[in-house]
Parts: sequence; structure tokens; C-alpha cells
Amino acid sequence: MGFQSFYGNETTVRHLREGLRSGHFPQALILAGPRGAGKYTLALMLAQAVNCLEPAETDGLPDFCGHCSNCVRIGESANLEERVAEAVATRDDMRDADKRETRILVQTHPDVLIVPPDPPQLLIKMGQVRAVIHAAYYRPPAAAHRAFTIFTTSAFMKEAANSLLKVLEEPPERTSLILLAENPHELLPTIRSRALLYRLGALPPAEIEELLAERRPELKPAQRALAARLAEGAVGRALTIDLEVYLASRQDALLVLRTALREPNFSQLFHATESYRGGADGQEKTINLLRAMGSLLEDLLLMLAGTPGLIRNLDLSAELERMAQGLNVEWIAATSRAVVQVEQGMRRNLLRSLSLDAMAVGLQER
Repeated sequence: MGFQSFYGNETTVRHLREGLRSGHFPQALILAGPRGAGKYTLALMLAQAVNCLEPAETDGLPDFCGHCSNCVRIGESANLEERVAEAVATRDDMRDADKRETRILVQTHPDVLIVPPDPPQLLIKMGQVRAVIHAAYYRPPAAAHRAFTIFTTSAFMKEAANSLLKVLEEPPERTSLILLAENPHELLPTIRSRALLYRLGALPPAEIEELLAERRPELKPAQRALAARLAEGAVGRALTIDLEVYLASRQDALLVLRTALREPNFSQLFHATESYRGGADGQEKTINLLRAMGSLLEDLLLMLAGTPGLIRNLDLSAELERMAQGLNVEWIAATSRAVVQVEQGMRRNLLRSLSLDAMAVGLQER
């Protein structure tokens, strides 16, 4: 256990640990990086290091034991999706009047409050920030440890962001706010100016392949190479990617592209897209297909640019090279816009299978 289990971004982790050692840990900081880079994991580790009952040192810097009661309780929040699902289920069981007043929060330790986006809008809401303010300002003054509040997204409702700003202007003692952001510029400039920014960068594919060989030995070398490229430098994404699901989605995305670029086989296309028609499963499948389509379009663009070594779908390099022949940037840009239109149509509850069929037919006409 400890910080040695965090993979990559050694410089950023060291700077944060040096802040812990100095006793002047920032009262507000932003951890920025791509999805799956380990922002949430690192935030929990910092909370564990500050509140550990059996603190240790590694490489001359503060570390946490991982097995004391505080470390264990904080670590129970590691599976964020599961904790949020439990909180949502608890709210759903309440009376309607209580539901409206209840916001989603995760707290497995009294000194660590985690604020995820509140469904269904998936935004940080005013009620959540009020809970943060109450926890920060009404905390016992003699509390032994520093309290942490972790916002897992930078997507705030306007009034919630303005209220958070008031906390940052007059931060309570022995309290730290950590904001996780894929794009820190989504936050108000006034919030960014009051918080220290630390970035978690993408790791090279070769390093991620090495990690996958250790953590996911069931993957074959070709699968590790594909997963490392698809992860785009994010360790968490590489460790959790379901290649079987991705390959199934990619096969349907290829069918759409082949229908548009070659002799069309609409019966095969219509048969495939019929499975995208209804329910939550159909919605998830459609999202996966559109992401796979985006990945293929980016690879086609890289082929046109003469940089085939940068493509993500390495196992399709020969087919992508053939597809790219005769294409131009305008066609790829138009296809990308068509993908966005299907995404927008999903928000308006348009029939997914028909939207995909219309996209494929429309691409053929370009």
C-alpha cells in the first residue's frame, strides 16, 4: 500500500507529498487530467496520508499505512460508482418530499466528504455545496486531523459554483478542498485563481503496456497494445477497459463506414442497428458505437496526415489505410459532425436505430 502503488506522474505526486511534509498543505487544489488518469485515487491517497493513524515515510516523504482504521474507512470510498449507486438507491426509497431535499454525497469517514455529480443532470448542485459549507464551518475546532472535501467533477450549477467561491475566499482552518477536473477551464476563473493546480499527464503507451502485462496477464500482447492505445495515456482506463465490448462496438462502427465507402449492404446494416432500438442497453450500446466511430475517424485522419504510427486501432492498420485512400479531411469532418448529430438526437429521445441508419445513408451520399 501507500503512494508507491500509484502508477506514473511521479513529479506531481512528489510535490504533493512535499506539501504534506511541510505541514502547509493547500486549502484548495485542482487535480487536472484525462478521464482515468487517477485523479480520484490520488485524492483519496492524500486524505489517507493526512489522517493515517500509523503514518510512515518512503523516500523521505510522508506515506500512509493502508491498514489502520482511518485508511480502511477512507479506502471504502475507492469504488465511487458503487458508493454513488448506494446513495441514489437510498434516495429513491425516500418519500417524494424528502427526495427533493436530499443530495447525493459519499462519506465513509467523518473527515472525508466526497461530492459526485448529482443525477439525473450530473451536475454539482446547490444542496451539495450547502452540505460542504456546513461540514467545513461547523466542524469541531479541536478536531485532530485535516478534513477533505473532494469534488469529483468540475461541472457545477452556476449558483453552486458561486457559493463554493465564498468558501474559497474565507477557507476554514484545517480543511482542504480538492476539485477533480478533466478540463479545469470549466471552472470559474475566480475559483481557479484561488486554488493550486496540479496536472496528471498521459503516460506513454509503452509504459501502460508494461503495467497491463503485470496487472492484466490474461491479455495477449496484441490486446495489451490495443488497450494501451485506446486508454490515451490514462492508467485507470487501461486497467478497466472491456476490450470485448469495444471490439463489438467497433465492428458495428466499421459496418457503418463500409456501408458509406463501399458497395452498400443495407440489409446487413439494418440488421445490426436493430439491436440499438430500445432500453438502457440500447442507449449504452449506441454510446459505445459512437465512441468507437470517433476512434476510427481519428485514425483515418492520422492516416491522411501520413502518421500511421500514431493510430490507436493498430490491428486495423491495413484496412484503415485502404479506407483512407480517396478520402479527404472534409469527408472525415462531415462524418464527425454526423456522429455529434446522433448524440444530440439521443438527448431528444430520437429512435436510435433509425438515427444510425440515417447517418450511414447520409455518409454514402457525401
